[in-house]
Amino acid sequence: MTQDKTTGFWRRLTLAAVLATATVGAVSSVAAAADKVVIGALRFTSHAAGFIAYEKGYFKDEGIDAEFSFFQAAQPIAVATASGDVDFGIAGVTGGFMNLAEKGAVRLVAGVLHEKKGVDGMMILASNQAYEAGLDAVDKLRGHSLAMTQVGSTFHYMMARIAEKVGFPLDEMKLVPLQKVGAMIGALKSGQVDSMIMVPHIGKGIVESGDAKQLGWLYDYAEYQISALFTSTKNIEERREMVERFVRAYAKGIADFNRVMLAADADPAEREEMVKIIHKYVYNERPYEDAAPLIISGAMNLNEAGALDITDVEKQMKWFQDAGLVPTSLTLDKLADTSFVDTY
Repeated sequence: MTQDKTTGFWRRLTLAAVLATATVGAVSSVAAAADKVVIGALRFTSHAAGFIAYEKGYFKDEGIDAEFSFFQAAQPIAVATASGDVDFGIAGVTGGFMNLAEKGAVRLVAGVLHEKKGVDGMMILASNQAYEAGLDAVDKLRGHSLAMTQVGSTFHYMMARIAEKVGFPLDEMKLVPLQKVGAMIGALKSGQVDSMIMVPHIGKGIVESGDAKQLGWLYDYAEYQISALFTSTKNIEERREMVERFVRAYAKGIADFNRVMLAADADPAEREEMVKIIHKYVYNERPYEDAAPLIISGAMNLNEAGALDITDVEKQMKWFQDAGLVPTSLTLDKLADTSFVDTY
């Protein structure tokens, strides 16, 4: 009888050891299986949902090992996503992106930044020189120059929407492509261009420093889907489950951002914590005390749960096609995969 108990004991001990080893092996396997993902982004407050999702561990919770690659304009992010240099991009829905989508290289999978009346958004600015010469209102932009990154950029499209609302042909504006946001800012400050449209965390700083004048807000002329989350068609076809996990994590970052940064009654301590997270990526070359007010005042409306305004995306596509910047062979199902988030 004693021998039977001893034998049973050693059997149970051996089984426990095997199970423990298997558990450790399974944990190691899960850790090793985390999907490495590179995110193409700009150092904008409007890209903060990704920074929040990273810093709060939302990507990690979804089994994603994320890192950021930063760019100076939207179009290069689309190119890098198409080539596989980055896995996901957060940027404006540009003509360049649409051309890549027409070739089957990339697709939109979620919404990010959307203009909303009453929430500070893209600012319409005039240089001091142009303002003093009479450009003191948006409806006086006709005949003036506008800084933008590239032909077919979101800045190009924004100006088209403004011109349409004000009532003059876009070709009566002088559009100046300068490739990078930094070059746009420099050109406006120096008076080399008359006007510019810019995110509020940058635009407000320029106005407050006396380097330019504000003419108005874009939302008075267009409430539209400015930027979106996109990935390669290859990722959608070959790593769909990973894309779903990434979108879920990013949506959590959006929820936190809107709840804390846009609510007037947000907890001050929680807001400060979030601003410190964003400061690691936006205005990180400045002391926190200098950067924090600009980050707070630069908070913009992000699409809840990453919902995509597909109605407006289609409107943008048709404008680019009518302008001859995108082939008419591009269709909405090539441009966006609407299976990942709600659309409207």
